[in-house]
Amino acid sequence: MTELPSNAVPPSAVLDAFGVKGPPVPLVGGQGRSVLVGGFVFKPAEGPDDEVEWASSLFESLAPGSGFRVPLPLRAADGRSVVDGWTAGEFLTGEPGPRKHWAGVLSAGRAFHAALRQVPRPDFLDRHTHPWAVGDRVAWGEQDVDVVDDLSAPFSALLELRRPVEQEAAQLIHGDLTGNVLFAGDEAPAVIDFSPYWRPPVFAEAIVVADGLLWFDLPSSLLTGGGDHPDWQQMLVRALIFRLVAHSEGAGLSGQIRSGEPERYARAVDVVVRKLTALQG
Repeated sequence: MTELPSNAVPPSAVLDAFGVKGPPVPLVGGQGRSVLVGGFVFKPAEGPDDEVEWASSLFESLAPGSGFRVPLPLRAADGRSVVDGWTAGEFLTGEPGPRKHWAGVLSAGRAFHAALRQVPRPDFLDRHTHPWAVGDRVAWGEQDVDVVDDLSAPFSALLELRRPVEQEAAQLIHGDLTGNVLFAGDEAPAVIDFSPYWRPPVFAEAIVVADGLLWFDLPSSLLTGGGDHPDWQQMLVRALIFRLVAHSEGAGLSGQIRSGEPERYARAVDVVVRKLTALQG
């Protein structure tokens, strides 16, 4: 086995605090930062300790048997969910979506969001400035940004397509379901790597479909997703803005993005334009 770099392995003091022993085994996914030790997933904490604690308490409060599973956090002996910058949680097996599991991803998301319906809005969302938070605010007209030159044409086209939507109750949603739902036999799908946002649940579904347009071979039937939601197409427009702006923000000062990405967004915008035109015709 290839030896892991020292910063990719939880220190012995962290393992002792969580009461876990065993050799670290790297895991696929998780941006290459997750390791399996003693049957538990260890990874560097994402965000301040209070946000990690909030997420841990939330997952502990969700009732089992509601159409989805979540990995339960492992707490240290003193009750902490973060020790020296590391978190640990239950290891759930399964095949990640979305390929072959598009309907399952959307169904698990609906069940997950139904369970979150009464959860209050966390104040820390206002502090987020990462690329996806910026993309979310731009998508909903709460912030203006300039995007990198290579993405300016599809961005302008999307802004032209965006229209006001009916006021709908926002709630806590998972803004990155696409590759973060696991499927294992007869078990309920597992929802992992929670990315919290405060939007209508149908927006989370639109992000899944937008991801399918951009990076996967999306089944054409899903373009009319969102059930009979009157603003489905506008949610899809916002979802594409969300991804495009986050992609631009992630390019940093260099303004360089991978070859082929502008074409991906141009194709996705073309699909949405043709769909809107057909509906209006």
